[in-house]
Amino acid sequence: MDSVRKSMERADILLEALPYIRRFYNKTIVIKYGGHAMVDEELKDIFARDVVMMKYIGINPVVVHGGGPQIGSILKKLGKDSKFVQGMRVTDEETMAIVEMVLVGKVNKEIVGLINRHGGRAVGLSGKDGNLTRAEKYLLSAEKAKDTPPEIIDLGLVGKVVEINTDLITSLEDGGFIPVIAPTGVGENGETYNINADLVAGGVAAALKAEKLLLLTDVEGVMGENSRLINTMNDREAQDMIQTGLIRGGMFPKVKCCLKALREGVKKAHIIDGRLKHSVLLEIFTDMGIGTEIVLSS
Repeated sequence: MDSVRKSMERADILLEALPYIRRFYNKTIVIKYGGHAMVDEELKDIFARDVVMMKYIGINPVVVHGGGPQIGSILKKLGKDSKFVQGMRVTDEETMAIVEMVLVGKVNKEIVGLINRHGGRAVGLSGKDGNLTRAEKYLLSAEKAKDTPPEIIDLGLVGKVVEINTDLITSLEDGGFIPVIAPTGVGENGETYNINADLVAGGVAAALKAEKLLLLTDVEGVMGENSRLINTMNDREAQDMIQTGLIRGGMFPKVKCCLKALREGVKKAHIIDGRLKHSVLLEIFTDMGIGTEIVLSS
């Protein structure tokens, strides 16, 4: 009887997922893959299988990955210090060569290989491939004393997204492939830029008018007063929380990325806990979902 009961529970789970499978069939979901989910061996394996499952049931996943810890580890081995300003890595030409080697040559290919090992058809891309990610220099603006102009900080070869070549991505999707994108971009003169992976994921989602943007993090989601998880919020509520300082630190750029993507055509954005097994599937295919959902106010 126990085996029958377990089988019935599995059937109930499948039935709960059915309306979501129908809703997201042939739709694009952009996933920013980073944090603990990228370094824990079990979670890496689970993520790859979950992405393959999405493709097999008719959803188009597009993966944009980070790689900060891996870059930092290689730089340390080479005796080169990592310097950050407001969470952005200062990137000179030597560092950029290492960043490109790690992100495009190592991390990207590992993710592609893992997805393919589980039956998927993943294709790794950098910003240079087919001019996928056109970029320009990103300059930080740091506020100084009151009534004085802000200080402009040059981070070197750190870029921001100017344009995404959606033709390349949609061609791969239509051919049954899963695009896996490294967060690098190409400038007007062919120079390579290091771009924050959240910004690339948001840019890709906006350009594709994706159904969902999922950002995997190492926290439950956006926390409100009394450190309680906020399950759903709209853009106005998010802006209020930014103004009052409830959204700050590492969560600030993630929420800003989600808001920008929503305003540029993404249906919903989610910040979810990538430390949970099957976090992507739990968000997409269950009634409750996980993490924080951000939507535009009506």
